[in-house]
Amino acid sequence: MYKLVFQKNMTVEKWSSFPRLQQLLMIANELNRAQNALEKGDIENAIHAWERAFELTDLTVEDKKNVRLLKELLRFREMMGENFISHDTFFNKALMNGLIQMDPAAYSAMC
Repeated sequence: MYKLVFQKNMTVEKWSSFPRLQQLLMIANELNRAQNALEKGDIENAIHAWERAFELTDLTVEDKKNVRLLKELLRFREMMGENFISHDTFFNKALMNGLIQMDPAAYSAMC
């Protein structure tokens, strides 16, 4: 695992202690922050939010309990990279929805 920039005190072990529901909701929260920044025209804060989301996604990928979601998480990360370049608010919302749908409890919490 690379050295984290935004979650300096977070380790894979600590992140793994959180349930998947909380992990996905924390990533979705960063995407929501990016969404709010984009709607205000604040690209710099949107980029910081996506960078935090990348770190949390990488920690989630490293978590052994998420091995069944590995393919989906890596595809999500790839699509988040595309949005990082395009700054598309509609696509950002779709990413949040797709992420939440990876876990039934997370989906229920958001609906």
